Amino acid sequence: MTWWAELKRKARRRRPPLLHVATDAGTGPVVILVHGIASSSITYYEVIPLLTPNHRVIAVDILGFGQSPAPEGCEYRLEDHVEALAATIRSLKLREPFVLVGHSLGSLISTRYAAMERHGRTASTWRRLTGRGTVSRMVLVGPPVYVTPSDIGDPRVRARVSAYLRAYDFLRANKDFTLSNAGIVARLLPKGIFQLTEKTWTPFTKSMEHCIESQTVVSDIASLTVPVDVIYGALDAFIAQGSLTIIERMRHVTMHRVEANDHIIRKRLARVLVKVINS
Repeated sequence: MTWWAELKRKARRRRPPLLHVATDAGTGPVVILVHGIASSSITYYEVIPLLTPNHRVIAVDILGFGQSPAPEGCEYRLEDHVEALAATIRSLKLREPFVLVGHSLGSLISTRYAAMERHGRTASTWRRLTGRGTVSRMVLVGPPVYVTPSDIGDPRVRARVSAYLRAYDFLRANKDFTLSNAGIVARLLPKGIFQLTEKTWTPFTKSMEHCIESQTVVSDIASLTVPVDVIYGALDAFIAQGSLTIIERMRHVTMHRVEANDHIIRKRLARVLVKVINS
């Protein structure tokens, strides 16, 4: 390989990859949908048909999942996910504000994106990176908010969050156990919703470690000035009881609890999500 070819190869490696745009349909105000870990844009299968009559709906697959690239050597840090999302939004050449919706891990990625848009870079630099469209509203669905246990005052909440983090550490450390049980779980859920396989193992474990177990979502939400709606199922097993208290006290945050719904965006939660976006 010549020095010039090697230089171009390194330049390509530094350039954030574009995510797979699974859906770009409808006309009207833009809504961008970002799914969570071990899934794909199919997460929003109940939502998209309800939005497209009045919105341009764009659903992407996050880095390492669905049909998006899984770059060799990627650590799947929050920054890696956000840079890929930013590059993809830039490629869409949006010229109007948009609603950004994130589910689970997607809520952490989306919130960091919005926080960087406001504070991480100058406005002119960010516009060059992402185009002129900016976030007008955030909608977070089932956000796994896990503050560092030592920073949690309530001992009961601290114990619950610590238990979740220990469980995630166990799942990462026991590959055969996790993959075996993932197959069972996948068969119980709507087809395609849960995609944890040998192929997605590295994106899964690294995203869990670097984004979910170590996160900045609370400070990111606190830094925003746009409205933030948080929607969660009353039966969501990935939300530690009491862990959302810290964000529900923020002035610009509105909470929406959906009864008889778990972590999956089922019909009941989908209708609430669409109502929030349309409000």
